[in-house]
Amino acid sequence: MRTSKRTQILDAATRVVQREGVKSVTFDSVAAEAGLTKGGLLYHFASRDDLVQAIHQHLADRWEADLVAAAGKPAPEATRDERLAAYTRVAIQSATRAELLLMLEGSTNTAHAAVWEAVTERWAPPPPPTSASASASASASADPAALDRFILRLAADGLWLYESLTSDRLDPAMRQAVAERIADALDQ
Repeated sequence: MRTSKRTQILDAATRVVQREGVKSVTFDSVAAEAGLTKGGLLYHFASRDDLVQAIHQHLADRWEADLVAAAGKPAPEATRDERLAAYTRVAIQSATRAELLLMLEGSTNTAHAAVWEAVTERWAPPPPPTSASASASASASADPAALDRFILRLAADGLWLYESLTSDRLDPAMRQAVAERIADALDQ
């Protein structure tokens, strides 16, 4: 199947982010990367913000497809542990510097953050917050399984964040082993 022009543009924009960061996304830089004219981009995106929002959605959609493949089923059909195991595998194995940069940039923009929050809510929701008036003893009696799941999510997020922020790269076999170890902990 042939890739749509819009997808080609979004893939080119992702490469620009990967190389140069989110601030480098301009109609000129993306058009040059995609081999198009600025007018060709304006046909698909009315503004830079529309383009950046579309990049967020494009990458989040890829994550969603990878998550469904890792779980072997859509989120509503998977158990909580199956969803978190899939999230662990995908976050560790396929997160890119571009995604991290967009997630960080997106955290300052409600519309951009909502795209990533929706994926996370479906696949690796955090434990429910405790009320401000809850006592210290209430947190000590929190659901141990929910706490374990949250710790495993933090471990998965921490590994790809670590690799995205440093020049250190784990051997692919080691990365796979870490992902499997975290995911396997859900089965216990």
